[in-house]
Amino acid sequence: MYFAALLARTEDGWEASDTELDDVETLADLADLAREATADDETVLVCIEQEGEWFGVVRVDGEDDPRVFVSDAAAAMRSSYGEILLSDELLGRQPEDPSALDQLVDLDGTEEGEPEGAENDDEEAERAAVAEAEAAPAGPLGDSELLTDLGMDDKALLTLAPEDALSEIADALGCTDVLESVR
Repeated sequence: MYFAALLARTEDGWEASDTELDDVETLADLADLAREATADDETVLVCIEQEGEWFGVVRVDGEDDPRVFVSDAAAAMRSSYGEILLSDELLGRQPEDPSALDQLVDLDGTEEGEPEGAENDDEEAERAAVAEAEAAPAGPLGDSELLTDLGMDDKALLTLAPEDALSEIADALGCTDVLESVR
């Protein structure tokens, strides 16, 4: 079970809305969703909490690149919602080169395109995915200072327990009632 909410900072204070992430596949999609929550280039926070295991905050300021903080990258990597937040850049990996994948198409010369031993390729891909998940560090990852100018310093963010984090963040930002209204 997960909870996701958008907190948009407006002239009148914070506004909250709960959101579904089912159609969000990338961090760019998530940033676009956040930008749609406000008419101006105001700050929007995407807050995600998953079963008391981990939480994440994405900060979007206008057209700037999103800033991301995840409380436990290894736990988030095991979640489809967490994978959205854990970009190659954040994890310090080289992004996959799509042109390299194009070169692998139909190398066996068959019209069917399904070479013998394809089952082994699936097993290798599964092992690679597991190794990638294990490569995510246990513990916090990302920009721990993304809320500093809003009232929560980095040290406080780093010490939050996942099950209470969003409530404590809302307390620090002065928008507890707003966030609780969409829970």
